[in-house]
Amino acid sequence: MPFLETLKTQALDIWATVLLWLQSPPFYAQLAGILLAWLISRFLAKRLPKYIPLISNEPKQGRLFAARSMIYRGRGLLPSLLLVLVLAIIVPILDAVTGSSWLVRLAQSLALILALKKAVELFIAAPGMQKLVNIILLPSALLLVFGVLDEFSLFLDDLSIQLGNIRLSALFIIKAAIFGGILFWAGRLSNYAGQAAIQNQESLDLGSRSLFSKLYSILLFVVMGVVFFQLMGIDLTVLAVLGGAVGVGLGFGLQQIAANFISGMIILLERSLSIGDYIEMEDGKAGVLKEINMRSTTLETFDGKEVMLPNEKFITTTFVNWTRDDPRQRYEVEFSVAYDTDIEPLPEIIAKAVAQHPQVLEDPEKVDVELRGFGDSGINFAVEFWADGIDDGKNKFSSDVLFIIWRTIKAQGWEIPYPQREVRILGDKPLAGEKA
Repeated sequence: MPFLETLKTQALDIWATVLLWLQSPPFYAQLAGILLAWLISRFLAKRLPKYIPLISNEPKQGRLFAARSMIYRGRGLLPSLLLVLVLAIIVPILDAVTGSSWLVRLAQSLALILALKKAVELFIAAPGMQKLVNIILLPSALLLVFGVLDEFSLFLDDLSIQLGNIRLSALFIIKAAIFGGILFWAGRLSNYAGQAAIQNQESLDLGSRSLFSKLYSILLFVVMGVVFFQLMGIDLTVLAVLGGAVGVGLGFGLQQIAANFISGMIILLERSLSIGDYIEMEDGKAGVLKEINMRSTTLETFDGKEVMLPNEKFITTTFVNWTRDDPRQRYEVEFSVAYDTDIEPLPEIIAKAVAQHPQVLEDPEKVDVELRGFGDSGINFAVEFWADGIDDGKNKFSSDVLFIIWRTIKAQGWEIPYPQREVRILGDKPLAGEKA
């Protein structure tokens, strides 16, 4: 193959050149220059951080924290970058003294590749992306240094298969892997930074932040897709055909997915639901709204379960939003006292005791104790009160109030009635069916 023959010829030429330079003083002068550059770069790498606070002191939270953290993390690149810089200074000196500096230039290129490898380890956390760079990008840089990248690219382009009108070459697949990996990595970082910036906008409510976050993710996905197609040289008119096929699929087989997607957009736009709302569905499912996605919405129940509901449910069925505009709720608990209880002071005493609960409110109404009726065994009362939050969850208002009522009744010496029946024996009157 032409590429292998070219590579073999260049290798022989390089070997001949190396043998020639092993017999000449300029070769050893360049070796000495490389060694001197390495020693100087190591010395400066140890000394300089003491005079540069950005790379000597780990940054704390504050202004430009992300930028300062990145600079501090990049301190590991200092030895390699200093070596590249010192070699760049030595090159013109050797050119003037010996008339040649090819070995130093080669060392400078290799030092730059090592700096690139170190930067990948420091700034790319994803293992998959690190492997992609180490397997593809670094070898490509080496081929570029030795001047055989173009020949190798032509060799990879010749390795191809034909699928109808589509030609897939090894070069195309490698380019797709490189550009796709880089765009995916950059897109994930951009999405993370953008989402964090949107969520930090305290001037926006939770619904608006959620809406803008979803729109930002969609827009970023579209932009990255268009950039990928442009880098790969794919005609964007293909997207029109693909869009038509997707439209037909949505019309026939993906109706529910499309309906849920559009319903999610409607929910986010009209802000009928917000994160943290307590929702009760028509079929009895209830919980705190934890997350609004483009396809489904998550309710977290008080017993720790997560209920995934299609967004379409919130458009086509009835639901109750207990806390949309006002988290305050009115609750009621019932109790009874015996018939021999002096009930005149009871409402005031019970109301005052219940009002001491830290989460019972005086606005919009104070605690109210009502006489509800006279039962078979006792006098029935009900306590109405307002509290901030949802009962039967982490607050348990009703349980707390019943405990307060129990302790108050005991302290006052009142009695809680229990069912009683009176049985009378009438001995003077004949039983039914007997003659007098």
